[in-house]
Amino acid sequence: MKKVILITGASSGMGKETARKLIQEGHTVYTAARRVEQMQELKTLGGHPIQMDVTNEADIQRVVDTIIQQEGKIDVLWNNAGYGLYGSVEDIPLEQARRQFEVNVFGLASMTQKVVPYMRKAQSGTIINTSSMGGKIYTPMGAWYHASKHAIEGFSDCLRLELAPFNINVVVLEPGIILTEFGDEVLKSLGQFSSAGAYADLTRRLVASTKKTYERGSGSKAAVIANTVLKIVTAKKAKTRYRVGRWAKPLVWLRTYFGDRAFDKLIMSQVQA
Repeated sequence: MKKVILITGASSGMGKETARKLIQEGHTVYTAARRVEQMQELKTLGGHPIQMDVTNEADIQRVVDTIIQQEGKIDVLWNNAGYGLYGSVEDIPLEQARRQFEVNVFGLASMTQKVVPYMRKAQSGTIINTSSMGGKIYTPMGAWYHASKHAIEGFSDCLRLELAPFNINVVVLEPGIILTEFGDEVLKSLGQFSSAGAYADLTRRLVASTKKTYERGSGSKAAVIANTVLKIVTAKKAKTRYRVGRWAKPLVWLRTYFGDRAFDKLIMSQVQA
């Protein structure tokens, strides 16, 4: 059955690639992002791009109202918008940390609040929240990013219990290393906040490690996420979590079963001089 799907953060990377696939599968796909000019290809394919800032309540309400007016329903909400803020806890200004949560957590929550009433009335729907393997593990200099993704994990688990009586599924997507603009965002924030001072050496090593990972293509293509989201959208009963992409399953497994100290050594071995 073809569905009405809303995707946030669809101007690039996982969101854009998945939107393309879902449109090709015949679904009605609305894509929301600040950079609407980067979604014109999706419009050509038959999608419906809308400009939206996920931190702007009025923008979110306008997008939801538009879809309901045109389609009468929203079957699937994929809360995908987000970015990675990297730098030491000591160096990153709290206003930047707050913005990380405004985008990654509160934007997701606001989107959810505005869509749920329509799903609840229909007694049907699926909400997909993009967490990360970073919602289960941790890396140096990523405290605020990881904190936001850990928050999404807990938020989604509680939401799943609340919405189950209304036949609304809540699914957590936990990507591993995916070859998108994420690496560029990490490098940009590291250069901005911690390239000098007490954490300069660790920052230098982390920059080198990040560049090596993305320049060598040591990750999965966004197509693995597109295929997974399609599976979730079409499943009769989707799983509560989907952990996909390079390193997602093994790193979370190591974190879970080997404990903190062993995982600390493993992670730091990847950023040695």
